[in-house]
Amino acid sequence: MASPADRKQEQREASKADDPAGGPLTTDQGVEVDHTDDSLAAGERGPTLMEDFHFREKLTRFDHERIPERVVHARGAGAYGYFEPYESCAEFTRAAFLQDPAVRTPVFVRFSTVQGPKGSADTVRDVRGFATKFYTSEGNYDLVGNNFPVFFIQDGVKFPDFVHAVKPEPHNDIPTGASAHDTLWDFVSLQPETLHAIMWLMSDRAIPRSYRMMQGFGVHTFRFVNADGKGTFVKFHWKPRLGVHSLVWDEAQECQGRDPDFNRRDLWDAIEAGEYPEWELGVQLVPEEDEFAFDFDLLDPTKIIPEEQVPVRPIGRMVLDRNPENFFAETEQVAFHTANVVPGIDFTNDPLLQARNFSYLDTQLIRLGGPNFSQLPVNRPVAPVRNNQRDGYHQSAIHSGTNYFPNSLGGGCPAHAGAGGSAYTHHAERVDGHKIRRRSPSFQDHYSQPAMFWNSMADWEKQHIVEAFRFELGKVGAMTVRARTVEHLAKVDGELAVQVARGVGVPEPSAAEAASKSASPALSLESLRGDGSIRTRQIAVLVTDGVDAEQITSVRERLAAEGAIVEALAATDGTIKGSDGETYAVDRALPTVASVLYDAVLLPGGPVGTPPTAADPDAVRFVRDAYRHGKPVGALGSGVGVLSALEPEGLRLSTEFHRVVTDQGVVTDTSPGPASEEFLNALCAAIAAHRHWGRAPVRH
Repeated sequence: MASPADRKQEQREASKADDPAGGPLTTDQGVEVDHTDDSLAAGERGPTLMEDFHFREKLTRFDHERIPERVVHARGAGAYGYFEPYESCAEFTRAAFLQDPAVRTPVFVRFSTVQGPKGSADTVRDVRGFATKFYTSEGNYDLVGNNFPVFFIQDGVKFPDFVHAVKPEPHNDIPTGASAHDTLWDFVSLQPETLHAIMWLMSDRAIPRSYRMMQGFGVHTFRFVNADGKGTFVKFHWKPRLGVHSLVWDEAQECQGRDPDFNRRDLWDAIEAGEYPEWELGVQLVPEEDEFAFDFDLLDPTKIIPEEQVPVRPIGRMVLDRNPENFFAETEQVAFHTANVVPGIDFTNDPLLQARNFSYLDTQLIRLGGPNFSQLPVNRPVAPVRNNQRDGYHQSAIHSGTNYFPNSLGGGCPAHAGAGGSAYTHHAERVDGHKIRRRSPSFQDHYSQPAMFWNSMADWEKQHIVEAFRFELGKVGAMTVRARTVEHLAKVDGELAVQVARGVGVPEPSAAEAASKSASPALSLESLRGDGSIRTRQIAVLVTDGVDAEQITSVRERLAAEGAIVEALAATDGTIKGSDGETYAVDRALPTVASVLYDAVLLPGGPVGTPPTAADPDAVRFVRDAYRHGKPVGALGSGVGVLSALEPEGLRLSTEFHRVVTDQGVVTDTSPGPASEEFLNALCAAIAAHRHWGRAPVRH
């Protein structure tokens, strides 16, 4: 029986004859359009041509749709810092900020979600923006990327379509900040080029634990150019020192209610506390003569270069050490643009990159009120600005003298920098091809890399991906869209498609050979755990009157020395009395928090392990949720009783004094008194691992 959504679609089809929207697609001037999937280019792999009036009209209209907030990436957080190279990169680029390890280049970084408006939550399932503005001595360079290395479309002319599809449904503006709805998945099911990015979106990469624990990628293939004019293709990678860690979906949803500013608050608090987040910048370098050495096209933004084929070369590090003074003036008004490059960095003919080079500036002209937004403090370069571009909205400079070139009345100033000096020079490249609106056949493999991504995942990551697909497609009303999406997944991996089909109520697809058997271990979160530090991890300690004071003190001192943040949680705010008769402050009341806001939980000894505290629903829920989300759990003395009361299936717990037992990230010792060095070492190791998957369920 047809679903309501399917019947609605049938009604739409039946009424097309009487609906003006049911006729041929046209421009705003009424000119019929025969193709809107590819930009007009000089040859199949050539640059986009600006005479493509359909492309320009479509992108311009899209860029100006929403004011004053950003069309996408509206909700963000930013911070200042610096970048320093490890060594001179003169071998492959002349960019000045990549030459001298002794020179620190100031930066401003903005992290963001994509779909939701400013008022949406931080922890939605979404791509995260990762945009860095380098204030270099040669002018501003903007590395505008995401926390995925691939994008959803191959040609920028499709960007308005993709964003319209992922944004809330046009008739009711629902859902906010979410991708689980009909229009997105309708688009995905009709555009298989989206599948690689969709696999990333369904993975835990789309729900990062923290901006500080998130990778960043330049997405596109750019070009380095050295002082001799030699070009090298380059892909950019940001790798966080703390490792790459994510939430699980259940946590992400609860965080939206408990603290919708979870990621923004985390970044701000860490910098305020002096725990400055740090990333390493790495590059994948491909000589120009090897452009066609891969089984995919380097210009395709839906593809990665596997690190096993081209290793990532570390070239520098970035540290964020200062929060903005004013959110609107800085984080909100900062303007990034992929075309803001400096000598030594150039573009390729990636058709999505070419569109971004047009679209960003076009959008900023209306969002920031005119052409002078580069004079805003957060956008102003440290390099001197001298040109004849005057007037316009919000001009803050008072110019005098001539405003044209060439001139003699102004002494010929400002004059050209001249060839061969420090001026920006575009990389010389032969462009030859017919004007054509057609994509290169080298862009047509849409299944191999999604399959490689799937093959690279650990078993627990695969399970999370299946669950994500079931959740997302389960929110889609049109069964035809569900079924069509599953058919595409079958071309990625048959078992994936079968598991998703069983969860969303559509026929299981017929068996098909996997698109690829290759894997890239570097894609799994298992390989990105960081430096083993537990710095800035949030540890909850559940306390009550009579708690073993020696245990609290010993654990606090050790975890604080390791850089973790320890908070005491009790049934009510205020203070509690320890077993030594001393008064101890409570940091937060249990009803105001939840385990999803913490990275680990400790149950010290004392009355906490005996009724009625063990039966306290807030305490029990806290421990149970931390356990089932794979988080480290520590228990000392009678605190082990809380874990025992949950009856975790098959979990080994300490039953003898002075015997530390570690099992699946749960560390227990029934001994009274201060925590032993063995217990503290085991607990720190469990916290450093972040998550412990494969635990058996609890019975209560």
